[in-house]
Amino acid sequence: MLKGDIRKFFASIDHEVLIAILRKYIDDTNTIGLLEEIITSFSIKNTSKGLPLGNLTSQLLINIYMNEFDQFVKRTLKVTYYIRYADDFVIFHTRKGYLIELILQLQSYLQDELKLTLHPDKLFIKPLSAGIDFLGWIHFPYHRVLRTSTKRRMLNKLQQNNSRESLASYRGLLRHGSTYKILLKLYELYSDNF
Repeated sequence: MLKGDIRKFFASIDHEVLIAILRKYIDDTNTIGLLEEIITSFSIKNTSKGLPLGNLTSQLLINIYMNEFDQFVKRTLKVTYYIRYADDFVIFHTRKGYLIELILQLQSYLQDELKLTLHPDKLFIKPLSAGIDFLGWIHFPYHRVLRTSTKRRMLNKLQQNNSRESLASYRGLLRHGSTYKILLKLYELYSDNF
């Protein structure tokens, strides 16, 4: 399994590349003009790069931007098992050599076409049995456990606000994995609001 992440993702989105991608799909000049105004209203250090983190339009625009990468991975490289969420992606394959070969192709495409780079410290090839750290969980073939930092952050937030609503929200999250011990601990700490 290959897991990758893009370095300084939101700060690295190239305005010109994004607008060119949008023009491929949108014919209306008024819509393109409005999108250009939104995109260029924000930049990192006086460059023509960057989208504001957490902005609703940014979330939509990065998915349009990264759709180009998705299409490259699925249609050009013909990767069968591929998952992406924002700037994190996972590719599954049985041969480690194949995954190593893919890295150079992925890096080249990202740099040449999207002006992005893979984060060298967040690029891993490891067996599926070691688990996949993805979206706050460590995923194994037959179960998932909450990432330690996610659990710590949840417990810290609950110390600040352990309302019935907050606990219900976290209990809903915890239902998606092997979390019996965490749920038991929450019940012991906050049984009044459980």
